[in-house]
Amino acid sequence: MICENHTRVTEFLLLGFTNNPEMQVSLFILFLVIYTVTLLGNFLIVTVTSVDPALQTPMYFFLRNLSLLEVCFTLVMVPKMLVDLVSPRKIISFVGCGAQMYFFFFFGSSECFLLSMMAYDRFVAICNPLRYSVIMNRSLCLWMAVGSWMSGVPVSMLQTAWLMALPFCGPNTIDHFFCDGPPVLKLVTQDTSMYEMQALASTLLFIMFPFSLILVSYIRIITTVLRMPSATGRQKAFSTCSSHLIVVSLFYGTASLTYLRPKSSQSPESKKLVSLSYTVITPMLNPIIYSLRNNEVKGAVKRTVTQKVLQKLDVF
Repeated sequence: MICENHTRVTEFLLLGFTNNPEMQVSLFILFLVIYTVTLLGNFLIVTVTSVDPALQTPMYFFLRNLSLLEVCFTLVMVPKMLVDLVSPRKIISFVGCGAQMYFFFFFGSSECFLLSMMAYDRFVAICNPLRYSVIMNRSLCLWMAVGSWMSGVPVSMLQTAWLMALPFCGPNTIDHFFCDGPPVLKLVTQDTSMYEMQALASTLLFIMFPFSLILVSYIRIITTVLRMPSATGRQKAFSTCSSHLIVVSLFYGTASLTYLRPKSSQSPESKKLVSLSYTVITPMLNPIIYSLRNNEVKGAVKRTVTQKVLQKLDVF
């Protein structure tokens, strides 16, 4: 639709969190620390799961992919957010906004499916331990990982292309810290009910469908674990799933609050806090959760760090 008697928007203004200069500096330092911890933690997971022989299993293969996804996911929003916190004008071009939205949807959808693949891996490991190495072979794991990454393409292309093709002829102020679907949708100057129906359908498919797979997997896992005669065996089985369950709860719990209600009555401030939790906080917590709650990862980190230190001592 052409914007009659109006100029089509060519750039957007991101309001961010606050206009208070002192608060902006404090938030910049806080988010920079969080982002640094996120990058270091996830790259550490990628490194130790790649080089340590004890972690060359499907479980850690998927964990490595999750850490790479988290790095890409935060790269879409956080650097721009940090720049805006120290910039007088928080401007993003129309094309830049569309690109940010596309990659946000892409990596977010991919993470949903990757988490479901990780749940299936735990299901096979606990419910079919004798056939685990046969079922979760290298080829299947590779295809599952590729499928998870590529699953984000359809929803990101459809959501972004449709939304950015709608008429933006009026206000250009986005009350958010990045170009997310719901706040951008508020700026459209026509009825958006059709898009909202499509967005809800996409959300149910690309968020709730993988979540349903996770739910089914864990129902089967819990049923199998409760039948185990050994208390030690039950405890060990639950411990291998606890980290994944925490990550799933954090990611799905916060994301559902935003995307199951595109035009909800939540205040912009509360929406920003919810978005902040799954775009900034959760990617930082994931490597910490897996490191603290997994003895194999903790052992691999110690071995890797010790090896690096010894190598540096040998140099001197």
